[in-house]
Amino acid sequence: MTGRRPILSTAPSSILPAAHRRVRATALSALAMTACVSLAAGCGVVPGLSTSTDDSIKVMTWAPQGTSATNKPGMPAMAAAYIKWINSQGGIHGHKLKLLTCNDHNTSVGAATCAQRAVDESVVAVVGSYSQFGDSYFAPLEGAAIPYIGGYGASNEEFTSPVSYPVNGGSLTLLAGLGEALADSCGPVTLVRPDSIAGDQLPQLLDSGLHAGGHAKAIDQLAAEDLTEYDQQSQSALESATSDSAKTGCVVPELGDRTATFMDNFQRARQDYPKVKTAAEVGSVDQTVINSTGGAAGPYEGSYITGWYPVASDRRWDEMKRVISKEAFGDNRIDPADAGVQTTWIAYQVLTAALEKIGDGEISADSVRHTLSDGLKVSTGGLTPSLSWPYQGKLAAAGFARLANADVNVQTVRSGLLESANKQALDMTKILENADLS
Repeated sequence: MTGRRPILSTAPSSILPAAHRRVRATALSALAMTACVSLAAGCGVVPGLSTSTDDSIKVMTWAPQGTSATNKPGMPAMAAAYIKWINSQGGIHGHKLKLLTCNDHNTSVGAATCAQRAVDESVVAVVGSYSQFGDSYFAPLEGAAIPYIGGYGASNEEFTSPVSYPVNGGSLTLLAGLGEALADSCGPVTLVRPDSIAGDQLPQLLDSGLHAGGHAKAIDQLAAEDLTEYDQQSQSALESATSDSAKTGCVVPELGDRTATFMDNFQRARQDYPKVKTAAEVGSVDQTVINSTGGAAGPYEGSYITGWYPVASDRRWDEMKRVISKEAFGDNRIDPADAGVQTTWIAYQVLTAALEKIGDGEISADSVRHTLSDGLKVSTGGLTPSLSWPYQGKLAAAGFARLANADVNVQTVRSGLLESANKQALDMTKILENADLS
């Protein structure tokens, strides 16, 4: 479960003038410093990754750990394994990488604290990280011009900030792709989502994909954000999804951290109704969730799940798995099927490509950022399309100037395991260009 906040608005964040960025960064820096004593345990240097302090390249990876909501310990763990692997080969042009980690504790103050530490430590990039609080951490990063490479897509700012270099399309692409995948196979589609401003955009995203596939709009079912049980919502979703006896209906829960609670109630309620299918995106459901909810006997058997990358069994992940086995054997924080782990792997490939391009030149946040912005194309071995970040990307007109990868991989659950359901990824660029996201 991601617990991520849904994208709030398609309006692009203003590219702040330098003076304004400095004011925001200063204010957030003060807040971060106030919190730093209590959160200091969340920030650290991973021991043994670099013994050099003279010419090592400092990078940071942050993610929430040990919280009551979203936790992504596999992301900094994957970063550590990757850096051990690179350093074991002599580093990059003779430079070893030095990893700093930080725990944002799923709070805006924690996110600002992590960003301020990245500034204070003069890291060349924040890489492969997760935080919901882009409005807190981007101000310090923008003020110091530190690139943010390969975030999880958990905040709107990741697709608008001039220092952001995302490697996936966030929930924007996943919901649109899910709609397109469901269009041919579903009767009535019911979307269960939060009754909030943040949730108001979700129907348009799902409907954009349904419309592209010639399907009617989804039935938009709202649920209060603070619910602790979903018996009534489960029954309503089942009633609307089974309203057409000619074709099996589909239910799409998009409730963030509360999706598991909904599915628990839904699994009991569905026994009294005709058969329906469930569907989701990897932001809400991944292999670990499928396992914990019963596998083949659980509610997701037969479901479509949209993800950013190929399924974990795909051969294109073999190198990542070898690195995990070699450098992090027995570390159960790292699950190769976890989208956060996969994102961190890809993000560090991007960083490596940038550093190799710089070669023997000066390595700094500025040089990494300029290298990424000046037309560098990064191959990820087929895990994503070739990545590049022009100042105005293809989806700039839709408000997402930094979105560089709109591909969606459609997966299905068979015998409790995620398997690929399409031969090639779906490119959501045109669908999002034409979507009514106002």
